[in-house]
Amino acid sequence: MTARTTCRPAAKHRIAAVGAIAVAGTMLLTACGDQTKNGSRPSASDQAPLAHLLPAAIKDKGTLRVGSDIAYPPVEFKDKSGNTVGIDPDIAAAIGKQLGVTLQFQNGTFDTLITGLRSKRYDLAMSSMTDTKDRQQGIDPETRKKVGEGVDFVDYFNAGVSIYTRKGDDQGIASWADLCGKKIAVQRNTVSHDLAKAESKKCPAGKSITIETFDNDLEAQTRLRSGGVDAGSSDFPVAAYAVKTSGGGKDFQMVGEQVDAAPYGIAVAKGNDQLTQAIRAALDAIIKNGEYGKILAKWKVEDGAVTEARINGGS
Repeated sequence: MTARTTCRPAAKHRIAAVGAIAVAGTMLLTACGDQTKNGSRPSASDQAPLAHLLPAAIKDKGTLRVGSDIAYPPVEFKDKSGNTVGIDPDIAAAIGKQLGVTLQFQNGTFDTLITGLRSKRYDLAMSSMTDTKDRQQGIDPETRKKVGEGVDFVDYFNAGVSIYTRKGDDQGIASWADLCGKKIAVQRNTVSHDLAKAESKKCPAGKSITIETFDNDLEAQTRLRSGGVDAGSSDFPVAAYAVKTSGGGKDFQMVGEQVDAAPYGIAVAKGNDQLTQAIRAALDAIIKNGEYGKILAKWKVEDGAVTEARINGGS
């Protein structure tokens, strides 16, 4: 079952990407232009000063397909009205305005996004994806084996990893070391998942961390809320948003400090250097013209701002 929005050049409402748990088939939504309605494309009167940087085939097509796990508030998610909102869709819309193209968000589970790039299902992946050398090189962080072609990243935000628990029931957890012998819920193949595995290896014999993994972060939150695990872990802006909003702020509390701050990157399959450079230039342009800063201020995540667009700046 596929859903697609229709573009209307005269639309004036804001857009972003649909957030929901991945469903059978593809849910296709469009992030276009600046402050436009879902599915609208930049009108002929909109300026697209960097359109000439795109590969001719993409410029002619007028679209970029963006793979995203759209269930990660406040970065990408669906609001109560069914509209797509979040940091990533807003940044994508601003980038699209610079390049004169529509960014079409396609919903998928996080651990399939890079393979989707390799298979050319997507042109980009934008989903709170941490830029790491392992992902750049196609290396599995646990086995250290190459599992496929790597990707290039255009870095656009900085975020660390946080732990949160049920409110009033922190189980004595104030750091990753305190999770030994306890259970944690995380989204599969995320930095939180990798960190939980690494920290578990440091635990005393017989007190490893029990790690429960889920397709998306909202499922992991549900598991914690029900009392099935002792803690959850997500990127800092996601954990902070869950603590603030879930149950009206009554479900969760943050514990300890965020760790391992690293850049989020817009992923592009290797060998697409012209597209990578075009995205970098568009991001740099919205940083310089102030639009990027306004987006982060709107979502109250200014602390994660970058001052320039960089390629493969992760470690």
